[in-house]
Amino acid sequence: MSVNYHTLSDFRTQHHEFLDDLLTQSVATLLHQGLIELNSLAQDGMRVRASASSSSFRRKPTLDECLAQAEQHLETLQRESEEDVGVENRREQAARVRAARERQERIEAALEERETLVPKMERRKKGSGSEARASTTDPEARKMKMADGGFRPAYNVQFATTTDTLVIAGVEVVNAGTDGGQMKPMIDQLERRYQQAPEQYLADGGFVKLEDVTALEQVGVEAYLPIMEQTRKESQGIDPFAPVKGDSEEVKRWRARMGTSTAKEIYQQRSATAEFPNAGCRNRGLGQFPVRGLLKARAICLWQALAHNFQRTLDLRRQATG
Repeated sequence: MSVNYHTLSDFRTQHHEFLDDLLTQSVATLLHQGLIELNSLAQDGMRVRASASSSSFRRKPTLDECLAQAEQHLETLQRESEEDVGVENRREQAARVRAARERQERIEAALEERETLVPKMERRKKGSGSEARASTTDPEARKMKMADGGFRPAYNVQFATTTDTLVIAGVEVVNAGTDGGQMKPMIDQLERRYQQAPEQYLADGGFVKLEDVTALEQVGVEAYLPIMEQTRKESQGIDPFAPVKGDSEEVKRWRARMGTSTAKEIYQQRSATAEFPNAGCRNRGLGQFPVRGLLKARAICLWQALAHNFQRTLDLRRQATG
């Protein structure tokens, strides 16, 4: 079998289920061998540029116009391809038809994605839903606030990492621009993979969503997240760890816990743990996705997690035998 760009590209992105299962098996093996534990994990989100430009985001009227042009262009190419031409010309024409069909499909997908954004924009009071835009290059990408403060097309990569051994146990890629609401889905993923949930779960303030805190505490997971507006409350003489009207019993427990010295000591592990795999991904070239779509982006992140864990496995085995 010849190896070329397309072969390598297909291999990298077309085995998502295998890569996902390989992550589960490899981490489960480390668990079985006693090299790691899943008692304490930290989750963090990392925005990664999508393979699309900001100018590819268009409103519905422009998308409708683009779709009409794409359909007409495809029809013209298909008509031309039916003419009697040489073998080389047929290959070139087939490639043009395929590219035109893929563009039409991307525009159709952009129109569908845009429709899902309309109610979300109006719920968040971000203006009229008619202003919603979707990308004709990567319809599933979203404009997100990046680390430098700018807004660009991106995906939100989520890793759950063991705090003591720095092994990535969970991977997810979403097109939500915020981390709020991402903890419970990751806990569900960890339970599905390893039939157990962590005892302690650490995340930064961007993950604070009281519904998630309640959900985690209800399944026996202790949430370690900073209290919202703690500094402001303390400056006003308000106890930031006291219950607030409307708090569930689980949220009350979380607030009280975060006021203890033990919780503060545990939470200090978050930064080094959660940001370590992110830094490794950047060093391995994950500054921008080379693929389009959530599923392919997730495949890339699974490769990153496997590469990260391979190095961690070598280190852990060396420590165990040394």
